[in-house]
Amino acid sequence: MYYYYFSHYGLILLALAISLIAQGLISINYSKYKRIKNKKGITGAEVAREILSKNGLDHVYVVETGGHLTDHYDPRRKTVRLSSEIYNGVSIAAIAVASHECGHALQDKNNYAFLRIRSMLIPLVNFSSYAGYLAVLIGIIFAYTNLLWIGIILECVILLFQIITLPVEFNASSRALKKIKEYNIVDNDEVRGARKMLTAAAMTYVASVLSAILQILRLVLIARDRD
Repeated sequence: MYYYYFSHYGLILLALAISLIAQGLISINYSKYKRIKNKKGITGAEVAREILSKNGLDHVYVVETGGHLTDHYDPRRKTVRLSSEIYNGVSIAAIAVASHECGHALQDKNNYAFLRIRSMLIPLVNFSSYAGYLAVLIGIIFAYTNLLWIGIILECVILLFQIITLPVEFNASSRALKKIKEYNIVDNDEVRGARKMLTAAAMTYVASVLSAILQILRLVLIARDRD
């Protein structure tokens, strides 16, 4: 009985706790460093433009986009999209996020292997996210164990994508910190702040991987119970 409750509810609670802790870390660090202005008073947009221009990426656009922390690099349109508070912000957080997204642009320029693999997996992951959810849901409701196993396999595809995302994100942050130091955009104290924020952000990806592993383990236990 205790085994049943742990496998079906304990793993869910553990995955939820991991996600909440990771989100809490990024929220705390972002809230802290978005209130601290960088000493040069430069905006996230200006930081992004400087990094891109100094690396021969003048063709890459830097544009403002809506939403909160919706910042990303679009490799298809060669565009760094920054949320309004990052694009116009003059905080340590703005520098950290803007330079991180430029890190992805640098990866694209250098044909970084994990970025290429992740991009190729996106269509398969989009299919797996939808089909896997349906397969698991129908498999559990109607006790179709074979369909449930298919859903688990599709969930593993998503896990693979999340694992490949880890080096992509950590490498982008590493490139970002290197460039803002090299170009004297920030001093040593500001670099430490930017590193803390980017590390907290990276932990959300680690949490996603751990949560996905726990979810798959829970589904495997359910499938085994029904065999």
